[in-house]
Amino acid sequence: MRPFRSWACAMLEIQPQLGLRRLGSGPPYTKGQATDVPESAAPRRAGRRPGPVRSAALAAILMVAPLLTGCLAEPDPSPTGLLGTDPAATGTAPSTSAPLETTQSSNKAPVYWIGRSNSNVFLYREFRDVPEQENPVTRALRAMMSDKPLDPDFFTPWQNPSKLATSISGKDVITVDVSEDAFNSNLDADMAIRAVQQLVYTATAAAASSGLIDSGQQIRVRILVDGHTDYVAFDHVQLGELMGRAAGMVAPVWIIDPQENTEVPGGSVKITGRSTLAGGKLRWQILRAEENGTKAPFLTGETTAATEPGQAGLFTLALTLPAGDFELKMAQAGIGEQPDQHEDSRAFKVR
Repeated sequence: MRPFRSWACAMLEIQPQLGLRRLGSGPPYTKGQATDVPESAAPRRAGRRPGPVRSAALAAILMVAPLLTGCLAEPDPSPTGLLGTDPAATGTAPSTSAPLETTQSSNKAPVYWIGRSNSNVFLYREFRDVPEQENPVTRALRAMMSDKPLDPDFFTPWQNPSKLATSISGKDVITVDVSEDAFNSNLDADMAIRAVQQLVYTATAAAASSGLIDSGQQIRVRILVDGHTDYVAFDHVQLGELMGRAAGMVAPVWIIDPQENTEVPGGSVKITGRSTLAGGKLRWQILRAEENGTKAPFLTGETTAATEPGQAGLFTLALTLPAGDFELKMAQAGIGEQPDQHEDSRAFKVR
């Protein structure tokens, strides 16, 4: 969990413009409906439908409003270019900052969310329990657009779509056809880029982890809106062309397990994660909740991200912990006198 003040500042940048209502979900499309669709004659832009502000969202905004005085201007997160102008930012270039997920037997869906680290905004992944009525890619995207992240530091600007369908053609192309109401949020250009990449990462992760597409391929995604190409997502991102995972989008430090607020058995607790610096040093700390509600340091240490092919950047810890409520903090170690960077954290329980 990033510091609350930073999180609040990030959300205050976005929430005043967000369409806060969730739209009702209609019957899902069946697999294959995203293919053989007509192209539109001109780019189409998301309509802005004013919706009622939910009381809970308003209360949350009012609660963090006093923090506005401490929200100083921060550098814009990179990349700053729009999709279609910078290949590295668009994902049209065959570059990636995170390897594709490998096939797994679990029924959990990999879902990417947006979160803040230092002055930048990155993508973070959670594995979620989802209904099995739809294909793996569709249900992962539906969770991304309609569910809330387990970690309260993460968020999604997507809205629950009335229609959503996905299909796979050949060995490496995923087509996503989503209704226009999914884009009913006001975003700036940088956040719009991240939102589209959030969809690309989630779709490719679901296809690879479920075995629908060979993870050795460079998987690409085409996004259609109500069956049409050339839609301008969030009034900033041109859709319709094939897109891949853009480099620099995933968090520099990323705790995979345990997930937020999960319970793990006592004894040896396995902690896994990934760093974008293969072979880089990471510092970690375990805090334990006291009876008075405070958190006290319990264990500290260092580890090194793996460098082996196929495992580059991964780190694993096996810690012996008693029963209790804990918080894990992990960060890339600073060089020399520099402070540690890109901290990620997870709260979990040992029972």
